[in-house]
Amino acid sequence: MINLCAFTSAKAQLYSIDFYEGTFNFGADNSLQQNFNKDLNASNVKQFYQQLDKSSKAAALISSLKTYQTEHQLNDWLYYQLVRKVAEQLSPKAKNYHSYTLYKWFLMTKSGYDARVAIGDNQIIFYVKCEEDISDIPYFVLEGKKYICLNYHDYQKLFKQADTYLPVDLAIAEARNTFSYKVTKMPDFKPESYQEKQIAFNYKHKSYHFNVKVTDEVSQIFANYPVVDFETYFNIPLSKATYQSLIPIFKDNLKGMTAKKGVDYLMQFTRYAFLYEDDERLMGKEKRFSPELTLLNEQSDCDDRAALFFYLVKEIYDLPMIALLYPTHITMAVAFDKPVGDGILYNGKVYSVCEPTPQKKRLKIGELAEHLKQQKYEVVYAYQPIKK
Repeated sequence: MINLCAFTSAKAQLYSIDFYEGTFNFGADNSLQQNFNKDLNASNVKQFYQQLDKSSKAAALISSLKTYQTEHQLNDWLYYQLVRKVAEQLSPKAKNYHSYTLYKWFLMTKSGYDARVAIGDNQIIFYVKCEEDISDIPYFVLEGKKYICLNYHDYQKLFKQADTYLPVDLAIAEARNTFSYKVTKMPDFKPESYQEKQIAFNYKHKSYHFNVKVTDEVSQIFANYPVVDFETYFNIPLSKATYQSLIPIFKDNLKGMTAKKGVDYLMQFTRYAFLYEDDERLMGKEKRFSPELTLLNEQSDCDDRAALFFYLVKEIYDLPMIALLYPTHITMAVAFDKPVGDGILYNGKVYSVCEPTPQKKRLKIGELAEHLKQQKYEVVYAYQPIKK
């Protein structure tokens, strides 16, 4: 949630933006508060960028942004969310979309990211250099480098063929860094943004209840997050408050259990604590929930549960795991001291299937659903604990 206050002085307007648990402050004078009202062509876009670059307040704003990023340990995706909020204050998206997008481009490039804009059909497309496997949004290749579209969600069906858009050729010396979608640390959220959600399931004829702290802020962070590679996806953590409301209770419940029984408990939790619904019916497209989003939402599908199961097993037992991708399903397998059931040999280690999604038959550890036994699978992620 973003709250802002603006104070006017003779020289500049000061903004204060609540960004998760912190506050970002910056000043903007008339030279930094521009509106792009000309024809959308390369010459006018370059001129607009160069005007912003001459602003007396630009360097201070960029310095403040980078300092805030460092102090709050913001990964690139979270930093981009802050840039979006700043751009929204300088030129509101609903009033002037071209200005808003050009501000994002300016702020990202001056922050060191190799970001580009391309124009065509009176649309402005915003890209950033990214070497990761992003499967559901457009990209273009320029000088052998891949640039992922950051504002595709604004156009969706209005997005044209790639050759409709011509990149604006503007050399920006500091714009060199590659953007990453990896989220390895969730931000701290204000305590009042959390609510308690009751989650329950049964295990061995006993009912377990959890009051998990969740926040809608997480939904906002991942609203436009694309379908990333499985390594990136599986390693999105929980926020601190959600973690503390759940993981210690799990560890307490699992005391005295062997690792196999404990993993079975976690497997049953991911299966039966949530209602099942596939993404196409739920949202009309493929959307992978982070573990925290799965806890927040009432319904989820197989990849959401696989990610949550992976996170729980890693945090509590830190066992080797592999993710098995079938044509229409994903499941997990765990390496125990001794394999259970029909093992899967991968890189010299035997893994036991642990199905985290409900199936027609209540599967035990080491059992694979019948309809999958004749299907080919791909190991899309393999996790090995770091030896201490």
